Amino acid sequence: MTLAQPLPRVSLHDQIVEHLREAIVAGELQPGEKLNEKALCARFAVSRTPLREAIKVLSNEGLVRLTPHYGASVAPLTLADLDEVFPIMGALEALAGELACARIEDEEIDAIARLHQEMLGHYEKRDLRPYFECNQKIHDAILVAARNPTLAATLRGLAGRVRRARYFANMSEERWAEAVEEHGRILETLRARDAGVLGPLLRAHLGAKLETVRVALRRSEQRASSKQAGAPVSGAAGS
Repeated sequence: MTLAQPLPRVSLHDQIVEHLREAIVAGELQPGEKLNEKALCARFAVSRTPLREAIKVLSNEGLVRLTPHYGASVAPLTLADLDEVFPIMGALEALAGELACARIEDEEIDAIARLHQEMLGHYEKRDLRPYFECNQKIHDAILVAARNPTLAATLRGLAGRVRRARYFANMSEERWAEAVEEHGRILETLRARDAGVLGPLLRAHLGAKLETVRVALRRSEQRASSKQAGAPVSGAAGS
């Protein structure tokens, strides 16, 4: 009889990465904002070394920009970046869904269904952050069920670049409601193991988020341009 191995503890470095990533994704740290190392060290009760290591990780994910003689700042969320990455993500998530239909176990579908119910509870309370966490766990569970490590590594390598946009899209009440309905169809299709439907559904799900973010970013850019020009800002509401 072998002794049970202790569960690995999350390292300090990983904790800082996760907390800093969450602050950027949720908008606590705004695009263009310089990362104040002294303040962040105090916030996380750490020295500069693990903080700087975490910042490098987030730079590789596209969430942080490192500028010589200036330091680290939150990377801007631009349409050019999203237009480049979202189609790739959509194709890869569609492939993951198709593979998952052939390889997923019943227990995994049941686990995804439980996550879906938990996500619905957060939606009913309009509690965005835990909703988003459940949402991402569902997408990750489908990816795991695809049983393709190369696909998983590629998708996760790109995920950081669109994570903010996925979160941002749910700030639109209309889009949020649509996303919840889409997730219900995703679960039903996964239960049916219908790869021909699930692949396009996942691609369209991500594409709809991009369109919501595209509209919001354009309005934001128009407001910024109007303010710089001293012109009155249009009263358009958020999408």
